[in-house]
Amino acid sequence: MKLPDEPKTSSLLRTIKWIRDPVGYMEACQKKYGDIFTLQFSSSQESVVMVSHPQAIKKILTSDRVSAPGYTNKILRPLLGNNSLFLLDEESHQRQRKLLMPPFHGERMFQYGQLIDDITKKVTSKWVTNKPFPIRETMKEITMSVILQAVFGLYEGEIFQQIKKLISERLEMTSTPWGATLILIPSLQKDWGTWSPWGKIAHKVRQIDELLYAEISDRRSKLDPSRTDILSLLLLARDDEGRGLTDVELRDELMTLLVAGHETTATALAWAFYWIHKLPKVGKKLLNELDSLEDNPDPMAIFRLPYLTAVCNETLRIYPVAMTTLPRVVNSTIEIMGYQLEPGTEVIGSIYLTHQREDLYPEPKQFKPERFLHGQFSPYEYLPFGGGSRRCLGMALAQFEMKLVLATILSRTQLALADSRSIKPIRRGILLAPAGGVKMIFQGQRQCQDLPVESVAS
Repeated sequence: MKLPDEPKTSSLLRTIKWIRDPVGYMEACQKKYGDIFTLQFSSSQESVVMVSHPQAIKKILTSDRVSAPGYTNKILRPLLGNNSLFLLDEESHQRQRKLLMPPFHGERMFQYGQLIDDITKKVTSKWVTNKPFPIRETMKEITMSVILQAVFGLYEGEIFQQIKKLISERLEMTSTPWGATLILIPSLQKDWGTWSPWGKIAHKVRQIDELLYAEISDRRSKLDPSRTDILSLLLLARDDEGRGLTDVELRDELMTLLVAGHETTATALAWAFYWIHKLPKVGKKLLNELDSLEDNPDPMAIFRLPYLTAVCNETLRIYPVAMTTLPRVVNSTIEIMGYQLEPGTEVIGSIYLTHQREDLYPEPKQFKPERFLHGQFSPYEYLPFGGGSRRCLGMALAQFEMKLVLATILSRTQLALADSRSIKPIRRGILLAPAGGVKMIFQGQRQCQDLPVESVAS
């Protein structure tokens, strides 16, 4: 079997480039090799075929010749555990996904509207006038509080603060290039005590586990069917055979929800605030739409706003928080873009490169929400939440939360970028985040008739 072309540089140099500048590396590979190429980051790893053509994306996400086994997401195991939805296969994956689905869809999800609004107002009430701050950190505080209250039903208190602090500290440990290296190269994951890099990470996870297992035990002992938080629903949930989740399964799924359910949305929100204030016409048009709503609008009215939806969609297009789909593995020989891929070949779709295609998105480097007002895109052309059986479970909640947070803040406050310099995407762990966290300045409360404020430097 002949795999698609791959970079001829050393495995060490390839790994360094992928860690330090994943966007630049993918773009360079696409420019040289086209819509399909092979990547291998060390001699001990299997080669991975990366595709960015919509038809190729469709094949790897929908063909019965390709599967999505959990072991391909092994880099997430040290944090999320063996029973995380990311690590499970076939029947186990379907069972857990079915149990986790209800809180993230339908009427129950929209019950989180008031919660999101209240938390957003509380967090932003602490802003200090004319003092620069990274808005991504504020967004992380909002989204972490939302997910903690939605998942655990915890409203402040010692356990709430401890879990929030420990998870934030754990994620920061792998947000740097060195931290990302520890995630991506398992051979470096040696626990030699808390003085060693991986030992510190493992110790932090053990501290989180102690809190999670204590909370699970306490809630099992006094189970309240009237509670609507996700932990209570999962404790009560039963599969088709009447089985519930074990403590270990609960722990791993709670970690999955806590980690995947806050930093991704916070990062997308930071990007949205950047573009809205970088481009005054976008900000003005969005504010005009928000001002057209009645006082104290229903969350669903906000959710349905067309231009707000377009702004969120374009934010997730231009710099998708998740750069690639989760890996797939070929089960039986399949032809993709002229190559016969044999069983065992690992394939991933580049969400970033697909979203940057000139034939789909003219002037792809430009932020243009209008694309989503005047055009429609297939799930293989626009896929910020992945696709197929591994599509993000919390997609609907993330979109809902993103719109409500933006609407609440933009309607009530005046913000400006701290300077007019363009912000580049960088790797933070496995995510694509804005460098510097998007420094902004709070200029005071906004009156409905006010126009959006341009950046200070401009």
